[in-house]
Amino acid sequence: MLDVGKWPLFALLPPQDLNSIRLACVFGASGNETLYVTENDEVFAIGTNCSGCLGTGDIQSTIEPRKIEILCGKKIVHLSYGSGPHVVLTTSDGEVYAWGNNGYSQLGNGTTTQGLSPCQVSTNLLNKKVIEVACGSHHSMSLTSDGEVYAWGYNNCGQVGSGSTSNQPTPRRVASCLQSKVVATIACGQSSSMAVLDNGEVYGWGYNGNGQLGLGSNGNQPTPCRLAALQGIHVCQIVCGYAHALALTDEGLLYSWGANAYGQLGSGVKSNQSCPIQIMMDRERVVEIAACHSTHTSAAKTQAGQVYMWGQCRGQSVIHPHLTHFTCTDDVFACFATPAVTWRLLSVAESDNHLTVAQSMKKEFDSMETSDLKFLVDGKTIHAHKSILKIRCEHLRSMLHDEEVIEIDQFSYPVYRAFLEYLYTDSVSLPPEDAIGLLDLAAFYRENSLKNLCEQTIKQGISVENAFTLLSAAVKYQAKGLEEFCFKFCVNHLTAVTQTQGFGDMDHELLKDFISKAGKHGAFRN
Repeated sequence: MLDVGKWPLFALLPPQDLNSIRLACVFGASGNETLYVTENDEVFAIGTNCSGCLGTGDIQSTIEPRKIEILCGKKIVHLSYGSGPHVVLTTSDGEVYAWGNNGYSQLGNGTTTQGLSPCQVSTNLLNKKVIEVACGSHHSMSLTSDGEVYAWGYNNCGQVGSGSTSNQPTPRRVASCLQSKVVATIACGQSSSMAVLDNGEVYGWGYNGNGQLGLGSNGNQPTPCRLAALQGIHVCQIVCGYAHALALTDEGLLYSWGANAYGQLGSGVKSNQSCPIQIMMDRERVVEIAACHSTHTSAAKTQAGQVYMWGQCRGQSVIHPHLTHFTCTDDVFACFATPAVTWRLLSVAESDNHLTVAQSMKKEFDSMETSDLKFLVDGKTIHAHKSILKIRCEHLRSMLHDEEVIEIDQFSYPVYRAFLEYLYTDSVSLPPEDAIGLLDLAAFYRENSLKNLCEQTIKQGISVENAFTLLSAAVKYQAKGLEEFCFKFCVNHLTAVTQTQGFGDMDHELLKDFISKAGKHGAFRN
């Protein structure tokens, strides 16, 4: 079973449908579109369907899963999406399909007509086996099994790599200095393209105004250029954010470069870097890196399974890699990226037969097959195991007897589900606003460890827009440390600005009066 519970759109599906999901992707300008593939290799779509990006043959939004017949049985192996949005995927047979926005020929069919249904991309690819695809904002790339790269679509900055800035209506091989080389993997930023060779060399082309090509300059490049700064370093994975890039070496070292206004390079400052710099040098070996062209968020996972995040994290600029309680980099993007989209195609782990105890516990949460207890919350069912709940929670130990079904009416479904999931995983994955309700539950059940995790989640997600809501919650639930943190946040913001529009409808005098009371609550203690 694939864990997609942290992505809000999947709350629309009943448990039996969730349990059947094998692959999934969440995309779109607001993270409001999703595609998923079941164990029976059926493909479904849900969402707002902007530009026909769901591939359902029309532009109608839907909260009910709609089957995409043409893709059923195709065995999808790789998928990417653009900002239009448009979607490009490849199958196990090496076929490429595309649909959605096509204003710049990013579907590769030689037209600029919107594609409402998946159509095979055939020009120059019919006799090729494509193993990987990547999308920028309005351009697309594919990588073949023999290491050739093809690109098409918007080319205003040279991101197609053709040597010009004319749009490319159909797939064209990216040649130039890649002509006789074998490419191992590809990635796209908004208007830039990257490729890693089988020997670990890195090449970049396209827009370079923020130094995202890593060439030591800021000039656009219409053809691939090698990153000289990584000479002698064997790169095995590369990912691109909106205007930055991360590279992982075969020794587990992490490099970053490009735009840095949100701290997405993890360098401790906010200045752009046009040359790769090494980060997380004091951490253990990194085994996975994550970024997405529609966000300014970065993430990494270490060999011990620790997940770090930095960059734009729910309105905050996190300039150093921050250790999270997540177990995978996908959760960072589900809970902290803006928009909340997947950075890769989510898939069931291949090592399900070799799970650790912690992984097994997480896997069995809300499992209809093995559970012996049901919670009904807001008309929805959550499956659980009495023995685990009794071991993990003193309140539930005294509450549970011979019941098979328990109705919960004092807490919402997302909050109670997050609480039960915490008992299985020791982690909290909720937006700060929802974590308030979980903080209420933690106080009521006297779960101090959960209370601390909620406070940490809220602190990480505090912003000008939600500061006063979070502050009120901290006062209500006697979370003293959080209360002080929120007050200090408000005070610091008031000091930094002369206008208070950022605090919503609260007028200037009311805000001043509110802040003047902060001292009574310890906000000014050092």
